[in-house]
Amino acid sequence: MARTVKHLFTSESVTKGHPDKVADQISDGILDSLIRHDPRARVACETLVSTGLVVVAGEVTVHTPKAEKALLDVEDTVRQVIKDIGYTDPKIGFDHRSCAVLKALHRQSVDISQGVTEGQGEHKEQGAGDQGLMFGFACNETRALMPMPIYLSQRLTERLSEVRETGVLPWILPDGKSQVTVEYHDNVPARIHTVVISTQHSEDVVSPKTGNITIKARKEIIEKVIKPVVMDECPKLWNTRIRFHINPTGRFVIGGPHGDSGLTGRKIIVDTYGGRGSHGGGAFSGKDPSKVDRSASYMARYIAKNIVAAKLATACEVQLSYAIGVPDPISILVDCEGTAVIAERKIAKAVGDLFPLKPRKIIEHLKLLRPIYLATAHDGHFGRKGRGFTWERTDMAKPLRKACEL
Repeated sequence: MARTVKHLFTSESVTKGHPDKVADQISDGILDSLIRHDPRARVACETLVSTGLVVVAGEVTVHTPKAEKALLDVEDTVRQVIKDIGYTDPKIGFDHRSCAVLKALHRQSVDISQGVTEGQGEHKEQGAGDQGLMFGFACNETRALMPMPIYLSQRLTERLSEVRETGVLPWILPDGKSQVTVEYHDNVPARIHTVVISTQHSEDVVSPKTGNITIKARKEIIEKVIKPVVMDECPKLWNTRIRFHINPTGRFVIGGPHGDSGLTGRKIIVDTYGGRGSHGGGAFSGKDPSKVDRSASYMARYIAKNIVAAKLATACEVQLSYAIGVPDPISILVDCEGTAVIAERKIAKAVGDLFPLKPRKIIEHLKLLRPIYLATAHDGHFGRKGRGFTWERTDMAKPLRKACEL
């Protein structure tokens, strides 16, 4: 009888109020405010947050009067995003009213623009906004076809925000992190091994004796945050041997941008697959869809998810690569990690035949010229529900099976 091979795999996520995610949401909030009035806007917006300070910098080109006004109103957009996250009290060191907002935005380089804008440049078609490599991944570990550790981590941060915003646990503050370790048997999730939750909290749940968060508060996190998520997503994996580390430092009152600086694009593994699969290195937030770092990564996920949904494989990673100003991808790779039911070259050919891979076609097919991006800037870009997450559809599964003669 073959011996079971066991291994552990861990992924993490962060809440809306984590300083890096605050920066991501500000960048995408600005993008949405511009693309709402000018779908052709070119935006590459970076944000830095620290104690009482927001710095917005980057390259922006807009073409309509309403978008020009939105660009002038960037400070209002920044403050609204911060307010919506939950930073509304100056006592915690960062809030939407009192923070300073510095803006350093200028027009996109004309050298880049001529390669991206249709009808200009050497190729005349809309080319990629930059060179680079992008990855998409999917597997059958969850109903969302996401790896289980990152999917659970993201749902836990989502739940932390929910219990804070609805008042279920009013002592929770915006900053927080989650981490999930899953035990695999022969590459199949067998049980949840460890869950780590660190959440910013008010003084209300600090024990006067120890100066740390109370045992009661820790139990509330397990019962009202962790258990509901696990029981909803994978009830069979709930077990009495799960190790819980709830605020393991004991105290987490100082948090958010007051506790640590935040930068756009510093949570790219949290945003994607939690370390499962590869990453091309490009961040998403603050970039309009002409930037293939974003749009081609969404397309790669769409392809990988449909391959798994079509039952052509139980796991799939797709790599796309582009050159700046060039419309067609430089390379397409489909890697099913030995789980494909037919030759990967056949799947790759079907992908090339069925999926639009030029930047303009990607944008059209996934309907990316809409103000949908702020919602992506927290709790993961993949494995999500909603009208904006078009890359999560599995409408190409049947065409793929037909093209592969299955």
